[in-house]
Amino acid sequence: MSFPLMSTKNKTKSSDDILQNSSLYQQFLAEREEILRHKWIESEKQGTDIGFERALLDWIRNHRDHWRKSRKVKPDELKP
Repeated sequence: MSFPLMSTKNKTKSSDDILQNSSLYQQFLAEREEILRHKWIESEKQGTDIGFERALLDWIRNHRDHWRKSRKVKPDELKP
């Protein structure tokens, strides 16, 4: 008995589709975008690139909780 082989290209495409539709992945992308924005703003203020790690740690300490709370959707705001 032989089984048809799934090509790597099809397997990768399917995995990519699942990843792109993942709410967790979308949350990650949105958070990353905010960190990069924070990095840019703080680098402009200081006149030098502060680096991603410093921006990440500063954003987590000072902004993440508020940002996450502001993104939560209330049950009455959900569309049917």
